[in-house]
Amino acid sequence: MSFRRWIARRARMIEGSLFIAPWAFGFLAFVAFPLAYSLYMSFHQVRVTATGIVTTPVGFLYYREILFADGGLLYDDLFPFLRQAALMIPIILIFSLIAAILLNVRFRGRMLFRVIFFLPVIFASGQIIEELIAQGEGRLAVLQELRLERYLSDYLPGGWGAPVLHVLDMFVIVLWYSGVQILIFLAGRQTISGSVYEAARIDGADPWSIFWKITLPGLMPFMLLNLIYTVVDLFTFPTNPIISKVTTENYGVSSALAWIYFAIVLAFLGLAVGLLGRIARQSAATTR
Repeated sequence: MSFRRWIARRARMIEGSLFIAPWAFGFLAFVAFPLAYSLYMSFHQVRVTATGIVTTPVGFLYYREILFADGGLLYDDLFPFLRQAALMIPIILIFSLIAAILLNVRFRGRMLFRVIFFLPVIFASGQIIEELIAQGEGRLAVLQELRLERYLSDYLPGGWGAPVLHVLDMFVIVLWYSGVQILIFLAGRQTISGSVYEAARIDGADPWSIFWKITLPGLMPFMLLNLIYTVVDLFTFPTNPIISKVTTENYGVSSALAWIYFAIVLAFLGLAVGLLGRIARQSAATTR
């Protein structure tokens, strides 16, 4: 019996390796060398001449310039964008969770609505999103009629007024980025057995209690997955001001800036995952 289990375990390992093999091949063939070479260039002054690429070692010079000497290259745009991301992440997660729960209910035309919610993911490329934002198509007209800009500038702290207004100016487009999250939440919702809900209703649980005691705890692993996806997706958003500064004018500075930004993304992601994990543990403790 143990030999059969060993064979089955080996078969699952081989099966998993075969599934991940295309990604591993693509990473090694097309991503690994450029990634390593960009790290190499971040420690060198790079000049493109007629005879080829000439590199001169400069050590941590570019990192010191970006982080300390010329902080405006990073911080002037980074902090407002981090505030925008802190606003957009909960908006996207909450909206996608509500939409997934509604799309899981049986009603006529449900499949059509699922397709409609996912269509922006297919058609909304970076150039399309930039053009829509430039034309002001992502704004909510009702917010302009209420003249919220004056109230936000009067009542919000100094550094938060502009990020909140920026998010409101492209609020509809932010919701467009919820298609994948809705799909993940919808798949997660269908993993919760219907017998659990039936037993809860027999015991007299109301829909509000069912959501907090069954649905939300059951979707916590998918909440974590959506959080990771949303953070990575937002940090490559078309309007991201940091990415626009990674150019070919100075390969060394751009490479150093890209690696610093990568470290910031990892730190922000770790902070968000840790915060969500703490909330999940507190929620699990209160539902026991």
